[in-house]
Amino acid sequence: MNSQTMRNSTTFLLAVTLIRIYWIFFVPLVWKKDLDNEKCSFLRKTENAVGYNPKRDTINRLRKFKIQKIIELPPPYPNGWYGILKSSQLKAGEATCVSCLGEDLVIFRTKKNIVFILDAYCPHLGANLGIGGSVADDCVICPFHQWKFRGTDGLCINIPYSTSVPKGSKVKKWISQEVDGFIFIWYHAEQTELPWDLRVPMGEIDDAFVYHGHNEFYINCHIQEIPENGADIAHFNAIHKKNFINGSWVQKKRLFGLGSHHWKARWSPLVGKLKYLAEVNLNHYFKLFGKFDCFRMEVSGKQIGPSIVCLEVNSYTFGKIKVVQYITPIEPLLQKVVHEFYGPRWIAPLMKIFIYGESLMFERDISIWNHKVFHRNPILAKEDASIKKFRLWFSQFYSSNSKLYSEATNIVFFGILYWKFLRTQIVSRTSVALRLTAKWIWWLDF
Repeated sequence: MNSQTMRNSTTFLLAVTLIRIYWIFFVPLVWKKDLDNEKCSFLRKTENAVGYNPKRDTINRLRKFKIQKIIELPPPYPNGWYGILKSSQLKAGEATCVSCLGEDLVIFRTKKNIVFILDAYCPHLGANLGIGGSVADDCVICPFHQWKFRGTDGLCINIPYSTSVPKGSKVKKWISQEVDGFIFIWYHAEQTELPWDLRVPMGEIDDAFVYHGHNEFYINCHIQEIPENGADIAHFNAIHKKNFINGSWVQKKRLFGLGSHHWKARWSPLVGKLKYLAEVNLNHYFKLFGKFDCFRMEVSGKQIGPSIVCLEVNSYTFGKIKVVQYITPIEPLLQKVVHEFYGPRWIAPLMKIFIYGESLMFERDISIWNHKVFHRNPILAKEDASIKKFRLWFSQFYSSNSKLYSEATNIVFFGILYWKFLRTQIVSRTSVALRLTAKWIWWLDF
């Protein structure tokens, strides 16, 4: 090998090394979960893409809904704050559309960096303001006929081809906040209910912290079942005790099944003016070879309303990091869950391992949620007292006007009762023709 070839090889290896170092320290790790894939995967999709087959999975969710007793299901959209869009996805002067919480919304940012959220559809001829709409001053302009709607109150203030604006020309204006790189919407069934402050319990991200990445999952379950995990003390050692990289590859190699995670957990609600908060505390250590305790972590955090959890992790290995969980109901039985990870720049290599491990651990919960049903009155052991406390605490996020499942899915309660009666009568027959008719009626319900 001549000297020129050696220099080229050295230059190439140095470039590759620098790229790897840059990736480790400066490129956030993004992990997404495809509902169709039982194993983990890195999905190269757009940020707004949903990793599921809409037609088939919607049918499957409706099937699951029919299997469950309708009276067991709580309202699908509890009252509270919801993180619905990353701030980085909305530049100044842009408008976009987001569908969640049974609503279609237009979110736009003014040139002065103020965010507004309105109902998406123009009251004129129904165009979606978030698809092709433009932003001028504090208004969003309809792409169809250029009607201009003010962000502060949703009023139409100008129609370019008319000398007057028809009475009642407005769209609903939603209360919103932008905190820690996320845009939040206040959703409440009681229109007069004022929002609680979001910034104080969330706290600001320390200036010494940087964003290290996030994971994103779409889960088939009721929203209440996800935060309930924090109060389900027994599930930690039942599901999360095995080494986080335990899987089919590990079982074949029999190389990494030499340690186990151990957990102690505590969940407690707050009262008074801060009754919308609950505290979560976890102690973790990893027992290596069944003898050595290592990777100790103390986790403390707040459950903020129905959809937000802020965790602070203190570890001798990682130092101090922050994890924020956002849950957004896309449909009554489809939840989008995002975890964002923050920490000092210098621990970037360890943070990637942490994100990898947390994502795998969370997928163990997903495998349960995707195939379970909700019991309104479960049979609990005496050690499950915190679950009962959690459900009592969570009930404050439902109110008399909360939308029921029958309303959210456009399925009439009595229609379902009639369907069950008719199906029972028909299936009890032995005639093949009647059985086919029963199957046809089952699908007709949708």
